Amino acid sequence: MVGGSIKPLHRDKSLIKQTIRDTLETGLLALRENGLYKYERILSSPQGAEVTLSNGKTLINFCANNYLGLANHPNVIKAAHDALDRWGYGLASVRFICGTQEIHKSLEKKISAFLGTEDTILYAACFDANGGVFEPLLDEESSIVTDALNHASIIDSMRLTKARRFIYKHNDMADLESKLKEASSSKRILIATAFGPA
Repeated sequence: MVGGSIKPLHRDKSLIKQTIRDTLETGLLALRENGLYKYERILSSPQGAEVTLSNGKTLINFCANNYLGLANHPNVIKAAHDALDRWGYGLASVRFICGTQEIHKSLEKKISAFLGTEDTILYAACFDANGGVFEPLLDEESSIVTDALNHASIIDSMRLTKARRFIYKHNDMADLESKLKEASSSKRILIATAFGPA
């Protein structure tokens, strides 16, 4: 304090930037050393059961959502071109803000007819669909009982709710039963399972 006034603190911006950079680099180094750093694979081929990387190496692709192998089917590509010509490149935002196009409502009706359901809502991604389920159905008087190995999109969507969360050991039905007992006073209980080997 100088002359009854507080002296302003002058911060060295380059020091702050360096401190942040050092912290981030230390964290990245730890991820690399522990085999947890995710390197981006650059593809030089279309999506498919096999993909070619930019270095020329060919890999079998087990991680795409191209379950039926239709991503490169000529009829799908033609339909995509036709849709671009008719509708342009999407809505440029979510349907809640920009509206829903007729093509989406038509597809939802066809899916509902095929599945025999009252209605269908299309989501652009699994994360969006999970958010569309958990948040509207669950409140602070509800509970979610979830498998410890659930997909990140399920975990993130659960975090958006006010519901209490109980996590049971992967595929452990005794632990699931225990968590259900803990949650038994809840108004509503939703179980989110993960399928896969123990």
